[in-house]
Amino acid sequence: MLKERAQIVAGSLLAVDLFLVTLAFLLAFWLRSQAFPSWGLSPTHLYPLEQYLPLLPITLVIWWVLLYRSKLYRSQRTVPLQEEARDILRITISAAVLLILIIYALRLDDRLLGGDKISRAWILLQFVLAAFFLLSRMMTVRILARYVRERGYNYRTVLIVGTGATAARIAESVEQHGYWGIRILGLVAEDRQTTLPDGSPYPLIGALDELPELVEENVVDEVIFGLDQPHPPQLEGLLLALEEQGVRSRVALSFLPHTKAKAEVGALDDLPLLTYDYTPASELQLLAKRAMDVFISSMLLAVALPAMLLIAALLKLAGGGGRVLFTQTRCGLNGRRFTLYKFRTMVEDAENQRHEIAHLNEMSGPVFKVRRDPRVTPVGRWLRQFSLDELPQLWNVLRGDMSLVGPRPPVPQEVSQYQRWQRRRLSMRPGLTCLWQVQGRNELDFDRWVELDLEYIDSWSPLLDIKILLKTIPVVLSGKGAH
Repeated sequence: MLKERAQIVAGSLLAVDLFLVTLAFLLAFWLRSQAFPSWGLSPTHLYPLEQYLPLLPITLVIWWVLLYRSKLYRSQRTVPLQEEARDILRITISAAVLLILIIYALRLDDRLLGGDKISRAWILLQFVLAAFFLLSRMMTVRILARYVRERGYNYRTVLIVGTGATAARIAESVEQHGYWGIRILGLVAEDRQTTLPDGSPYPLIGALDELPELVEENVVDEVIFGLDQPHPPQLEGLLLALEEQGVRSRVALSFLPHTKAKAEVGALDDLPLLTYDYTPASELQLLAKRAMDVFISSMLLAVALPAMLLIAALLKLAGGGGRVLFTQTRCGLNGRRFTLYKFRTMVEDAENQRHEIAHLNEMSGPVFKVRRDPRVTPVGRWLRQFSLDELPQLWNVLRGDMSLVGPRPPVPQEVSQYQRWQRRRLSMRPGLTCLWQVQGRNELDFDRWVELDLEYIDSWSPLLDIKILLKTIPVVLSGKGAH
């Protein structure tokens, strides 16, 4: 019954949110079409609303998928406000990116408006309003829920199994977050001989083997197993007994290794699995990242093709007919090897000369970097200054070997010298640019370089990719991209 009620509440909130998205769609159209011209911000009127309405079902499907797959509709009792607000902003940005990509991919400008551009101001207004409405809805629900709980309603009664440090930690968390609406009925000891010290704030109401009877005799909404040691042999039978009575049970995994990874319980066929995610795991967000990679890299390749042909001709002339492209085996996602493409910026036998300048290496660790490498040709030095030598890597991005943003791809020889903690930088697809390139590049040692890569992996979001791409532009244009 409680699970069904939670599903009804979640479905109702999802329906309200889709209604608010529809309202943002229509209000944005009215503001752009009616208010903006009268304010003098935009002198042109939009097409009739009927020509924009075919975008509404597409918009609602995008929002429905993103919202349905999110965690916004779980119980808010234990979800921090900041986390939920970040989720809403992240979903809003993803929805905006997906809508824009669909408009371009399906050429909806031509189909709906006969070639005229769909208003970018309207798109921006729509998603700003949607984010505002959803954040307002979230705050309203939280305020109402807290108001009701402070008056003694909508509480859940919890029984904590355990008397050790884990159980005490659970009880302390509940006490510190009164707005969760959770009341502790008492503690259940591991055995009948266990006693609580004098002054314990919670009563000891029974032992583990009495748990089914305790639940029958009391009003219990949830049972939390907060045991310090691995689960006892009778745990399976106790969970089945709680299942028979329809009482939710939770098991604290304090006896497992502590880790910063995101833990998620799932299933492989019918086998329950506890999954630790050490990298971003949202399939939808990763799909949006890949879509952005394909869209931007294909556009840049098309725009840069004349410049790339000119650079190739220049390298041919300056190099006496030598190779134009430099190819090298690099390590990609989780160590997958691929061929990286760059314009050749060094003399033909540069690799054979490397041992002669090993003493000039300016980087610590396994990386070899020389700021004024004597093997670099005059044309190559100019290409490197503005990162033009890396234009062919857009093909690597389009192929899926690389991403626009991510840790730079190392060579296998470097990876073989990594310390264990440094290998985690391989757990995300390598990129053209990264935090290291916009925060100091050769001025940072290798350990700090890896720390920045891990910081990127741990805090990744589509918005972070956009921020790094925007920061990369002035670095490249200023000529600070020399390497």
